[in-house]
Amino acid sequence: MVNSNTSNRLFVGSLPWETTSVDLETLFSRVGTVVDAVVIKDKLSGKSKGFGFVEMNSQAEAEAGAAKFNGYEYKNRALVVNIAAPKAPKSLFQG
Repeated sequence: MVNSNTSNRLFVGSLPWETTSVDLETLFSRVGTVVDAVVIKDKLSGKSKGFGFVEMNSQAEAEAGAAKFNGYEYKNRALVVNIAAPKAPKSLFQG
């Protein structure tokens, strides 16, 4: 993601398997400016894992996206959309 401000970032779950990053960008552009959109894929198979992330231009746009699209029916699936939690730092050492 381009911007490290996680309050602008949305988790989008329950995606139909055929959904692309472009599809996510197109959908969320209805509520504001999309900075980045990505569907997470399995590293080995290249197939969608059924979720992704959308980074909006502002926190207000992210909140509007969560309000509009959480529970929204997209290609016969009810989307789950929440403000994304920040990534936990990875530890190099485990005790």
